[in-house]
Amino acid sequence: MSGHSKWSSIKHKKAATDAKRGKIFTKLIKELTVAARMGGSSDLEANPRLRTAVAAAKAVNMPKDNIERAIKKGTGELEGVNYEESTYEGYGPGGAAVFLESLSDNKNRTVADIRHIFSKNGGNLGENGCVAWMFDKKGYLVIDGQAIDEDALMEIALEAGADDVRQDDANFEVTCEPSDFDAVKTAIEAAGLTPVEAEITMLPQTTTSLAGKEAEQMMRLMDALDDCDDVQKVYTNADIPDELMAG
Repeated sequence: MSGHSKWSSIKHKKAATDAKRGKIFTKLIKELTVAARMGGSSDLEANPRLRTAVAAAKAVNMPKDNIERAIKKGTGELEGVNYEESTYEGYGPGGAAVFLESLSDNKNRTVADIRHIFSKNGGNLGENGCVAWMFDKKGYLVIDGQAIDEDALMEIALEAGADDVRQDDANFEVTCEPSDFDAVKTAIEAAGLTPVEAEITMLPQTTTSLAGKEAEQMMRLMDALDDCDDVQKVYTNADIPDELMAG
C-alpha cells in the first residue's frame, strides 16, 4: 500500500500551489457534475457519490457557489457539458502498473493525449484489463498517528465495517469495502478524528520498486498524467524512494 500512500502524499503537498489548486477545482467540478447526473439527485443523503464529491470539494475550500453550480449542471437545472467516464491502463518505466480514471467530453482527444504522455515519459498505454486486476477498489482513510492509538482506532474502524487498520510511517491507514466507506468515515469522525485523506480509491495488491532513472521517469509520467485535464485520478503500484518523492 505504500506506493499509494506516497503518491497521495506528494499530491497533497502539490495541491498547496495555486496552479495545482486550479486543476483540482476543475477536476472536482467535473466529478460533482457527473455524480449529480449519475445519481439522479442533488440530495446528498440519497447520492453517496455526490456526498463524497462535496466533502472533497469542501476539503480544498471550494466556494459554495462553485459547488452548487456544478451540481445544478449535473441535474440539468443549468446547461453543462456532458462528460463521459472511462478508464485507461498501461505500464510506466520498470513495468510499474498505471490505472487512470477519466471524465471527458471528447474521448478521441483524451486517448490521444494519454497515449502521448505515456510514450513521452518511458511508458506505454495498454489494453483495457492489462493492469486493472492488480488493484482493488477500496475505501481508504489516513489518520494522524498522533491523534489516537492503534487499538482504539482499530476498535472504532472494525466495529463500523472496516477490513483493516495498519500503521504506515507516522499515520494509520484504514481500508474498507466501498459500500462501507460512509459508515467507517462517519464513525471515525464521530470519535473526534479528522482524516488526513478519505476517498474511494484503487489500492495495489503488490508494489513494484523503482530506483534511479526509472523512479525519476515514473514521477514525471505521474505528474504529466495528473496535469492532464481529462484525467481525474491516477493510480500506480510503483514504490518510489522517499527522498525522490520529497524532492
